[in-house]
Amino acid sequence: MSQETSNTGEARARPQDPRPQDQPLSGVTIATEGPPPPEVSAPPQASADAEPEIAGRGPWRLAWERLRRDRVAMISFAVIIGIILFALAAPLIAALTGHPPNEQFRDNGLTPDGLPVPPSSTFWFGTDDLGRDLFVRIAYGARISLLVGVIATGLTVIVGVVVGLAAGYFGGVIDTILARTVDVVLSFPFILFALMLVEITGPSLEVEIFVIAMFSWASVARIVRGQTLSIREKEYVEAARSLGATNSRIMFIDVLPNVMAQVIVYASLLIPTVIIIDATLSFLGLGTPPPTATWGNMLNDSIAYYRVAWWFIVFPGMALLTTTVAFNLFGDGVRDAFDPGAERRLQVSPAREEATDVAEGVVEVTEG
Repeated sequence: MSQETSNTGEARARPQDPRPQDQPLSGVTIATEGPPPPEVSAPPQASADAEPEIAGRGPWRLAWERLRRDRVAMISFAVIIGIILFALAAPLIAALTGHPPNEQFRDNGLTPDGLPVPPSSTFWFGTDDLGRDLFVRIAYGARISLLVGVIATGLTVIVGVVVGLAAGYFGGVIDTILARTVDVVLSFPFILFALMLVEITGPSLEVEIFVIAMFSWASVARIVRGQTLSIREKEYVEAARSLGATNSRIMFIDVLPNVMAQVIVYASLLIPTVIIIDATLSFLGLGTPPPTATWGNMLNDSIAYYRVAWWFIVFPGMALLTTTVAFNLFGDGVRDAFDPGAERRLQVSPAREEATDVAEGVVEVTEG
């Protein structure tokens, strides 16, 4: 009797298991009927030789991609290439037309009154005051303008970069002397100097290039100096100096590559300026002397005939205008490619000015 009572008390004290009878305990595997679960394979590991999907892009590549997406810059670049090919093909054009640049066609190149003949199938752009083919002379004039623009710009960049690097890197007395020299060069009137030099040596292409380069390098030197002053304090420059690198190596290996973007932008905008200066000097008789064809001396010769021979002044002027506009637009594209934030700053500044004006108006109304 006592044994049955103890068994009944144990049964009552034992708690009931709330789980279903067919649910397995944790950690216990119970075989059930049905197909086995599908095996999950581990994801394949990438091979060590596989190339990364994302490749790094340097500043030069990024600038090229921005420039390539700029339609205005690409169209301007195509126009520049066309002008270069037109200039290179000048001897071929003269041979195909049978009109050398300095040959005077007084029989069919001038009217009975001695005036230039208008454009025709024989003379595509008409003739000048001496009966010379204007189309051929414009092609030869493009050779002079591009030659002066490239050579003078190259000399300007070389001198300006060397002076700017030296002034910004060494500092002290050297910086003071070179900076004051730059100020003097920028303040000197180059036309007056060109007049004096031509009176001594006579007009020539070499004198023209020398005058342009002599008074253009100062702007490049000032830009490079400002960039060098900030770059010379960088950590990698200090590291190169602590490792025993010479000053020339630091200037041209460590500092120069970091200022080349600004130099390229300025050079692209300097070429059209040099072409304009070349035309100005030729117009004033200070450049390449006649009978060599230049756009400047053609415009000078056309002044007396602009009322009776419109083509004499229009076509050389259009050639000069097209070249300078194409170079300027391409230079703007190069600047935006290397400094994409400049355009955004220019777009944001009018909005900021408008917001500032509105705020000032609110303040005035509140005070009133």
